[in-house]
Amino acid sequence: MVSEAKTIMVVEDEVTLLQVIAKKLKVSGYSTITCISAKQAIDYLKNLDENPTAIWLDYYLPEMSGMDFMVEISNNAKWRSIPVIVVSNSAGEEKKKAMFALGAKKYLLKAQYRLDDIVKIIDEVITENQKSV
Repeated sequence: MVSEAKTIMVVEDEVTLLQVIAKKLKVSGYSTITCISAKQAIDYLKNLDENPTAIWLDYYLPEMSGMDFMVEISNNAKWRSIPVIVVSNSAGEEKKKAMFALGAKKYLLKAQYRLDDIVKIIDEVITENQKSV
């Protein structure tokens, strides 16, 4: 469980999945910001006083891909320190390398992990990130 208030931005275009993820994160002690597109997530980030603790990012999104989102994040000094966990339906080696090069902390295949496992991984990434700050 999470000891202090931590906020996860979830960027997922499948609304039902987005709702399930947000509910699971809330039950696990997180606050959530839910976005159905990368453009919406960028707009949120521009208007937030404080960065989210981490970002759950789907790779395949309408209008702006997860890759384009990572380019935006990596080019912004205020956002670049936010740990991003990419959770996708596919993971080619080139795609994974590109996402890691842009600063993603983890790249997980949805089919290989249960939601509980992904929440634990997110908590581990946050803990690791806080140690390095």
